[in-house]
Amino acid sequence: MNIVKRRINVKSTVNSSIERHPVPVLGIDYRVKIIYKNIKITELDVEGKTIKISLPNKYKKMSNAAILDLAIEKMYEQIANVEIERAMEKTRIMLGFAPEEYEVKKIPTLGKCEDNKIIINPEIVKYGRKMIDYVVLHQYCHLKFKTHAKGFYKLISKYEPNYEKFEEILKELV
Repeated sequence: MNIVKRRINVKSTVNSSIERHPVPVLGIDYRVKIIYKNIKITELDVEGKTIKISLPNKYKKMSNAAILDLAIEKMYEQIANVEIERAMEKTRIMLGFAPEEYEVKKIPTLGKCEDNKIIINPEIVKYGRKMIDYVVLHQYCHLKFKTHAKGFYKLISKYEPNYEKFEEILKELV
């Protein structure tokens, strides 16, 4: 898994569109192209390794960087809702228990467990499904063990024998 922090370049193009390189989604880098159109509802389309986001013309007044950040944040939230639901269900079946509730919300880390509630950062969708599954599993294990004690790692290793690989990647992200 290659996780590299990169500076993201924003450039304007002649035909009322802007591009941003790269935007990671599920571990794959995509170009994002924003196109302004005479439409009322935002449209999203994926062609190859390009995500085309069509926005109503009224958004042209915002700065390119601001509109890109907003569009990408909304895209991550939508993908996260689907992917985290998938991972939560998979983990619930695997472990045989579930949190009282969970939430997709921007937080400083990729995930946390607090008061029997799991919170997952929508930016987790930048990484592959295996990382999403691992972070959800990690947080589920915190439902049984509040700290990273021996029992916690024994439980997590039962379902992800290579958990140390994921832990190393997560440490790099902090």
